[in-house]
Amino acid sequence: MENYQSYLDPRTLSSLEGLDLQARTIVEGYVAGMHPSPYQGFSVEFAEHREYVPGDDVRHVDWKVWSKTDKLYLKQYEEETNLLLYMLLDASESMGYASEGNVSKFQYARLVVAALSYMVLQQQDSVGLAIFDDSVRRYVKPSGQPSRLKELIHLLDAAPAREKTDMGAVLHDLSERFRKRGVVAIFSDMFDDAPRILSGLKHFRHRRHEVIVFHVLDPAEIDFPFREPTLFKGMEGIPDVMADPTTLRKAYRAEMDAFLDEIRKGCRMNDIDYVPLRTDQSLDAALSGYLASRASRKRWR
Repeated sequence: MENYQSYLDPRTLSSLEGLDLQARTIVEGYVAGMHPSPYQGFSVEFAEHREYVPGDDVRHVDWKVWSKTDKLYLKQYEEETNLLLYMLLDASESMGYASEGNVSKFQYARLVVAALSYMVLQQQDSVGLAIFDDSVRRYVKPSGQPSRLKELIHLLDAAPAREKTDMGAVLHDLSERFRKRGVVAIFSDMFDDAPRILSGLKHFRHRRHEVIVFHVLDPAEIDFPFREPTLFKGMEGIPDVMADPTTLRKAYRAEMDAFLDEIRKGCRMNDIDYVPLRTDQSLDAALSGYLASRASRKRWR
């Protein structure tokens, strides 16, 4: 993958036409994506007055108007709601795994990152990227400049899979770095201590970011299709193991199911979108399906 066109499959881009990425919730000072905003905030440019109704925040009453008319009116401001998309890409060694006939998890995640970057920049919003393993290796702040896509693709090309990961520490670190609230999208196999990962995700939610977890896995990691005695290569400091898969399958599947369930439940409890992605899954179908579902849920809120 030496040029940016190789990341942007026309079929995938075509499937994303008519879709957009918007924040699911609107709060004071929060981002919504797409412009201009139909929502009224209290922090940017004055728009108009409206009459006070019981329950409104009295902090936004225009007391000068009240002194002249003896009526209560609120100041309203039209908020320019540029979406800020922070993307976090796991570049640890386990992301380099690929079963026969499939691209690696890292390659798959890079394609998702590129497609979402293209889409968000097309809707004239801003995107940034952090690449990490056990620490943040590269980080570029969100920008909506037209040149940003090539810059991100260059960063993706220069990001080899490394060694160990420490997602908990990385998430806590980045949650303090991201000053402006936005949408945080994480692309990882999540192979680390689940409670520490969930603690880091909660930190983002505490700072009122919206969070999307794109959980990227190889089908062999889910289905465990191995039949013959196999040398399982250790990654991230774990030694290689020669074993008979038939004796491991039941225990492995139980552990994997428990791990996935813990991550899914933790995301649900913290109002985090959880998006499972398999590397044998059509990228265009996976992304367009999620975005359409997300847009549908937003309309019904």
